[in-house]
Amino acid sequence: MIIASIILAGAAAAPAVATTAETPAAIIVVTANRTPQPLNHVGQSISVVDRPELDRRQSQTVSDVLRTLPGVTIARNGSLGGVTSVFIRGAESDQTVALIDGVKLNDPSTVGGGFNFGNLLVGNIERIEVLRGAQSVLWGSQAIGGVVNMVTRPPTEDLRVNVRGEAGWRNSANLVANVSGKFGPLSASVGGGWLRSDGISNFSERRGGRERDGYENFGANANFNLALGDDVSIDARGWYSRGRFNADGFAPPSFSFGDVNEENITREIVAYTGLNAALLEGRWKNRLGFAYTDTDRRNTALDGAPFVTFDGQGRNERLEYQGVVDVASGWQATFGAEQEISRYTTASFGGAPTTARARIQSVYAQGVASPVDGLTLTAGLRHDDHNRFGGATTFGASGVYVLSATGTTLRASHSEGFKAPSLFQLFSNFGNQQLKPERSTGWDAGVTQSLADGRLEISATWFRRVSSDLIIFIGCPTQTGICVNRPFGTYDNVARARAQGLELALTMRPTDALTLQVTHGTVDARNTTAGNANQNRRLARRPEMSTSLLVDYRWGFGLTTGATVTNIGRSFENAANTVVLPGYTLVDLRASLPIGRRLELTARIENLFNAVYETALNFGQPGRAAYAGLRVTL
Repeated sequence: MIIASIILAGAAAAPAVATTAETPAAIIVVTANRTPQPLNHVGQSISVVDRPELDRRQSQTVSDVLRTLPGVTIARNGSLGGVTSVFIRGAESDQTVALIDGVKLNDPSTVGGGFNFGNLLVGNIERIEVLRGAQSVLWGSQAIGGVVNMVTRPPTEDLRVNVRGEAGWRNSANLVANVSGKFGPLSASVGGGWLRSDGISNFSERRGGRERDGYENFGANANFNLALGDDVSIDARGWYSRGRFNADGFAPPSFSFGDVNEENITREIVAYTGLNAALLEGRWKNRLGFAYTDTDRRNTALDGAPFVTFDGQGRNERLEYQGVVDVASGWQATFGAEQEISRYTTASFGGAPTTARARIQSVYAQGVASPVDGLTLTAGLRHDDHNRFGGATTFGASGVYVLSATGTTLRASHSEGFKAPSLFQLFSNFGNQQLKPERSTGWDAGVTQSLADGRLEISATWFRRVSSDLIIFIGCPTQTGICVNRPFGTYDNVARARAQGLELALTMRPTDALTLQVTHGTVDARNTTAGNANQNRRLARRPEMSTSLLVDYRWGFGLTTGATVTNIGRSFENAANTVVLPGYTLVDLRASLPIGRRLELTARIENLFNAVYETALNFGQPGRAAYAGLRVTL
């Protein structure tokens, strides 16, 4: 592959990839330590995509941004709004923690208890941080593959208004606005967005799909901070999304996949409120907060009389305390306690609803130390107590060493992760209340080299992860053991998996006007379950290779032009590796032109060469599309 050859010729890339023009010392991240830290003090592999980069890319969905990062791939069931899975380093999608402003977004009413990225739009997101590798010490259950943290637009000191609109292919339209400012002791940021499109046939057109399946989404965000004094404040944050998606499925009498007229509505609410207090002259920062997430999903068949085929609600209530103490110069301790109560209610085809509830209590502590200049060491421990499976303890440690004289950064980490069984796996008609948590142990090591006064940065990360006690569905040919009263099967901790690979990135800024970014990920994710029919076969929908090239150039008269080339290798649709999903290459073009200080025209073309591809079998993906828009900043 040409792009991969360019990287390898240059050397390699990134334990920590920052798609900004700032130096690692100037970039502050919060996902790794749950408290702000300079990027060059973090030993784990992190990518940061900031607001200027999001503006340049003009992407509508967060998943389109994520798939350009090393070690991250996606699978989407159709076009905008389709169920979207994010795989980090080959881990399952429900082994990824998704956060909005630090609040976990998982949906307890789904089979695996994970998060669907299909309705997550860029909208008023200010920055995206992606941590690759387990981080259950600080983020708890599901943080096996990694953590995706979206930070919405924060309050500003001065009154600021941002508005942008866009229209294009197949009657698509997108409007986003945000207002922020400070009014005495109150700082605020409030925004909203709307997107709609006639879409494509989610049943692939090359396989016979004909009807267009549209999508519409309303969203809102809010962030308030009330200063009660110099060292005490109250936070209140909220995020809302309502997506309406016309889905395809399995229609009678053949029940084969094809065009159907079914409407899926997903409503998501995230709310957080917290009290912040700094003691000991600011050296001991305390936060006591309550987080609430509520996801409602309803699927309705619209052919004939409308009929609800599925109705589900998943809810999380999390009470948490966190303390951060600056022990001494270069020494910091973070510790906390959490209690999360999860609930779900589901009903299918008009049947009686089923409900379930689980509680998990957690304590954690982590220390960060800089014993000598350039060296930062981190280690932490967590214990979780679940009211069904009992306890789980996880450990993590990392180190980073910066040789400022040569511009070299060395990183390494050991990480452990766990995932609690989902409510469906525990309590549904197929449930097994004897399930244990899924576990993982992994490591990574990397090097970053800065050259030419920071205009060239090359780096590489090697990683390996072993997962055990993975939960899969099993048949029950005999009614003994865990199969008693489970004639159609149940769930059990019987699977193992291994993932290993290499993540590369190269950033070049040969002139102030030109930026070139290349990322490449190689992930070998395999089933290692002894005696299993699929032992040593690749995990489904996990491409072995993914490469992205981003080029942006700012012309002397203000015009900025850019392109993104994304190449994804082939993968397999099924665990037996008998159904191939061919690889594909996407080319996107973009341009923006400022008009005065307040206005900016934007335009882009997606999938320039009209590539036909699938990330999930039989589900179509958008072809060539063009959009034009306007941004206003006041």
